[in-house]
Amino acid sequence: MSGIIGKKLGMTSFFDQNGKNIPCTLVQAGPCVVTQVKTVDQDGYSAVQLGYGEAKEKNTPKALMGHFKKAKTTPKRKVVEFEFDGDVKLGDTVDISIFEEGEFVDVVGTSKGKGFQGVVKRHGFAGVGDATHGQHNRLRAPGSVGAASYPARVFKGMKMAGRMGGVRLKALNSRVMKILQEDNVLVLKGAIPGPKGSIVTIEK
Repeated sequence: MSGIIGKKLGMTSFFDQNGKNIPCTLVQAGPCVVTQVKTVDQDGYSAVQLGYGEAKEKNTPKALMGHFKKAKTTPKRKVVEFEFDGDVKLGDTVDISIFEEGEFVDVVGTSKGKGFQGVVKRHGFAGVGDATHGQHNRLRAPGSVGAASYPARVFKGMKMAGRMGGVRLKALNSRVMKILQEDNVLVLKGAIPGPKGSIVTIEK
């Protein structure tokens, strides 16, 4: 199995063998249920669909209810496909035993949404920094954004104020510092995108 679905629990610190304090993130990875097995003959490619987290039946569409009943499992909150060529069956359970301590994984999540922000917070503009010489309310202003009569417009991609955060991000090469098998918890080095309680995908 090339990955698993999990939930971000929060951050902590981990002391290595040299006594160095390393910031780490706790992720409850799985257990996940195999909700669909895709094959080259039937679907054109091979993959395994995993389901994670419990969802209420009243909030689950009837089509998905039938999909989960085929796997003989309850409705799931999140389903994700992973590459896999081995032998798995519908309804099988996948847990963190697929990972090993010391290996590197990629974590995909949705970053915290910060709403509509100005250029200082969003893009790191310095601002004017001085309120002398008759300036009024210009300390955090973006400054000039256009040219002259040519091109007579603002180019696309200009760094301006706008919605910040709430995008899909991937944290590459997060090292698995420790595996808490009994609690299905992975201790990953560094930070990963998203707030506490958010759903993330861990890929090998």
